[in-house]
Amino acid sequence: MIVVDGSYGEGGGQILRTSAALSCITGQDVRVVKIRVKRRNPGLRNQHITALKAAAALCGAQVEGLEIGSKEVIFKPGSVKSGTFMFDVGTAGSVTLVLQSLLPIMAYSPGSVKLVLRGGTDVPWSPTIDYLRHVMLYHLSSLGYDVNVKLVRRGHYPKGGGSVEVEVPSPPKGFRPIHKVFRGELLEIRGVSHCVRLPSHVARRQAISARDVLRKAGLNIPINIDEEWYDPMSDPHLGPGSGITLWAVAKESILGSDALGARGKRAEIVGKEAADKLLADLRTGMALDTHMSDNILIYLSLADGESVIGGASLTLHALTVMWLLRKFLSVSIEVEGEIDKPFKAIVSPLKTL
Repeated sequence: MIVVDGSYGEGGGQILRTSAALSCITGQDVRVVKIRVKRRNPGLRNQHITALKAAAALCGAQVEGLEIGSKEVIFKPGSVKSGTFMFDVGTAGSVTLVLQSLLPIMAYSPGSVKLVLRGGTDVPWSPTIDYLRHVMLYHLSSLGYDVNVKLVRRGHYPKGGGSVEVEVPSPPKGFRPIHKVFRGELLEIRGVSHCVRLPSHVARRQAISARDVLRKAGLNIPINIDEEWYDPMSDPHLGPGSGITLWAVAKESILGSDALGARGKRAEIVGKEAADKLLADLRTGMALDTHMSDNILIYLSLADGESVIGGASLTLHALTVMWLLRKFLSVSIEVEGEIDKPFKAIVSPLKTL
């Protein structure tokens, strides 16, 4: 049994979610200890329990320690399954963070897999559903992994109520290596600015603010930001909530960013936040934005060959994932760069599954 120190490095739920995914894929039992001990509310929370239950359902695993506040979990996997599954994260628990664990597992299913996930689609401290759809799925496709994601209803903090349908019609059972170091020429900026149970001008002001910041930075390329709004009389969302996701289409890659609204936070600030984050990553010239730089590592470590990537920022999240991958897999990960700076990584699986 592999023992994982859940307090290592970044010390958050990412260690738990990735450990469950790797356990299902490799068939290795794992015990995760000291789960989130550095957090204000240490141990398991609802969304972590849902992620583990969902991973267990996908691979027929036995799990011990699934209780709120538990700081230790034992996960014993069976075989990855195909079929249709439904999971409710509860209130505004992030569906995209749950998918961080499930998507790698689904790639190794013997047949098609369909999921219905309920919870938060646009909530703090997690990628937005639009980032997943327009940035992450692009990169997964480049690895030979095609995933369909349908947004049925948005869910915001604190009420949640969102719904997402995910389908993997033809699991690849492995991934292609990639060589993406620099993004290349910028071609256009696209985006989605939305608001629910709020006046339509909120989405418009977010979009205008983001566009103004990008133009003032000297980007002389097409900028197209869609505005999504619902009539309050027929709005199906629990709300209220708003947010904006931007993605830059370059010759060699797509980079993204997002920002969410909050009570007392002006729409102009939301748009500016997303634009500033995107600009910071674009200025590095690297192929992967800050978030994709660590989210893609598990796939590259399972690929059939060596991958070389360039990331906008070497985060503690990324270093933590690298440490964890070496525990489960026979993989070499060489990094050139300093923490919080642009970096290059060479990921070389020494043995494929």
